[in-house]
Amino acid sequence: MQASGGGNTLSESEIVEAALRVVREDGVEKLSMRRLSRELGVSPMAPYYYVADKRELLDLVATAALTGVRTPPPESGSWQLRLRELVDQIDEKLRKHPGLGDILIEQMLGKQLDLITAIMEILFEAGFGDRNVLAAYATIHTYLFGRRRVNPREATTLADVALPDPVSRAAKYISDLRGKYVYDFGMEVLIAGLEAQLVRQGDADVR
Repeated sequence: MQASGGGNTLSESEIVEAALRVVREDGVEKLSMRRLSRELGVSPMAPYYYVADKRELLDLVATAALTGVRTPPPESGSWQLRLRELVDQIDEKLRKHPGLGDILIEQMLGKQLDLITAIMEILFEAGFGDRNVLAAYATIHTYLFGRRRVNPREATTLADVALPDPVSRAAKYISDLRGKYVYDFGMEVLIAGLEAQLVRQGDADVR
C-alpha cells in the first residue's frame, strides 16, 4: 500500500496490528482513524489513503486476522469433530490477536457471514431444525466471544478477601479462565449439550 501524496508506505499487516493494539489497550469503542494515525505515527489524514472509515477498518482487521480459517469438509469427520475443529481455529486466531473478539462481535453479521454460514451448515447437517440451529449458533457465539469479556480479579487480590470455602477452593485455579484448560472444558460441555438437545429434538419430532 502506498499513501498517494503522503510519502508514507504502510502495509496491511501494520494497519491491522496497529488497530489491534488500540483495541487491546483502549477497547474497540476507542478505535478511530485519528487514534490509529497516532498509533502508526503518521498524519491524521494518512489512514484515509488506505481505508475510508472505521467500519472499513474493522472489516479489514477482521478479514486479515481470520485469514486461514478453514471449513472442515463433511467427509473429514462427524459433525461434532468438524464443529470443534472450526471453533478451535477461530479461538486460535482470538488468542493470537488479543482484542479481535471485540471487533468480531461487531463484524460477524457483516463481513464474516462466511463463518456463521460454515457453523450453521455443520449444525444443519447434524440434523438440528431451523430454530435450534439459530439457538445453537447463538450459544457458540456467546461462549467463543463473550467469555473473553470475563475479567476476573487476580489471585493476589482474591487472597486478601475472605471467601466462602467452595469459592476459595475453586479460586486457586482462577488463572485457568484465560487458558486452554477452561476453553477445552467449555467446548466439551457445549458439544455434549448440543448432542443432548439433538436427541431431545428427535424425541419431540416422533411424538
